[in-house]
Amino acid sequence: MIIVIILVVFLAVCVFIYNSLIERRNQVTNAFSAIDVMLKKRFDLIPNLVEVVKQYTNYEQSTLTKIVELRAKAGSGSLTETEKASLDTELSTAVKGLMITVENYPDLKANTNFLNLQSTWTESEEQIAAARRTYNASVTSYNNAIMMFPGNMFAGMLNYTKIDVLETPAEERKNISAKELFNN
Repeated sequence: MIIVIILVVFLAVCVFIYNSLIERRNQVTNAFSAIDVMLKKRFDLIPNLVEVVKQYTNYEQSTLTKIVELRAKAGSGSLTETEKASLDTELSTAVKGLMITVENYPDLKANTNFLNLQSTWTESEEQIAAARRTYNASVTSYNNAIMMFPGNMFAGMLNYTKIDVLETPAEERKNISAKELFNN
């Protein structure tokens, strides 16, 4: 009878650990899906932003073209998670450059449509940052679960491997020079 109780307890612990690993892996997938949703929302803003800027600028065509190309690549639907993260970084850099360039066009800065788009873009960026934090927290929880005993034994059997957190690119970690921003 004692052996049966020990086996039942052991089986219950195994089921609990297995379910815990599955739950954490699903949390990571869900968190990345939230990032995808936020990126889609931001990508949908790009055509409107480009059209409003086109109305006021004749000199920024290369930047606008690059942004449109990046959006098209993002909409292809055939990107891996790593490629999506890389594309997101490229797009963010291009749009930040565009927003800085806008400083040279006072009429555009005063345009209500542009101001609304800029506000929506900023809100979207904040939502993406929050989704990234959630994703990284989920990844950390998952990685801890698959690396700690006894979860690591089950993770090995399930072929669960460590997932990398999303990191801020080096160029975005640099200190911003106000002098460079305002002297352009």
